[in-house]
Amino acid sequence: MPKVSVIISIYNKIEYLKFVLAGFERQTEQDFEIILADDGSNEQSVNEIEKILKNYSFCISHIWHEDKGFRKNKILNKAITASQGAYLIFVDGDCVPHREFVAEHFNNNRKNLCLTGRRINFSEKMTRLFTEDGIRNGYLENHYLRFVYDGLFGNSVDVEKGLYIKNKFLRKQLNKKRRGVVGCNFSLYKEDILRINGFDERYEAASVGEDSDVEYRLRLIGVEISSLNYMAIQYHLYHKLQDRPLKNLRLFEEIKRQNLSFTPYGIVR
Repeated sequence: MPKVSVIISIYNKIEYLKFVLAGFERQTEQDFEIILADDGSNEQSVNEIEKILKNYSFCISHIWHEDKGFRKNKILNKAITASQGAYLIFVDGDCVPHREFVAEHFNNNRKNLCLTGRRINFSEKMTRLFTEDGIRNGYLENHYLRFVYDGLFGNSVDVEKGLYIKNKFLRKQLNKKRRGVVGCNFSLYKEDILRINGFDERYEAASVGEDSDVEYRLRLIGVEISSLNYMAIQYHLYHKLQDRPLKNLRLFEEIKRQNLSFTPYGIVR
């Protein structure tokens, strides 16, 4: 049984997925499984995934359902049910992990605690420079100054969040500020997310449902949120921003009025 289950939400974009998996190949902590939570990728993408599953040193499971629009929360719940690890890390399929990513999440965990990291958002120009072999050989960790340059004179954003800091005193000082959960980079014990019945499947568009809603309901049951800024780092590959519809915000406001931690629209119906 693996110590950690890494749940990666995906939808097509198999080239990006290969970059993400290359990042997981060089992790310093290797006791984990990967679960691909696939929100209805097309047949060509599914066939490509099946071809590459055995190319990696870790176990990969592929959980898929039919494409009926945005149902990310539903497939995430299926992935939680299928997971074997006692500890879960949630990642998006366009976010490559720093080599200490799994170790930082796992080594800082405890019960009743949700850990949340951050990511550097790369420009389209920077993203075109990446290759699987380059990522396996440490390109992302070894070219931070290049990313800073693109942040100053190009279009990369939040480049300071790509700085990995080892010093314990600095880590403590820099993580005093309260930070919210980011859906592409958070972790907690499986039993804690089961206590809120997983993700609310009524969210049928990006934003809020994968992070703010989960954070709110976790806090209701006494789970603390702690930041791993400058520690659990991701490198976010470029893509156009998705719409953030008002219906998600309206649903979230309704949930807060009800003040319920255990959603009736989650893993257990």
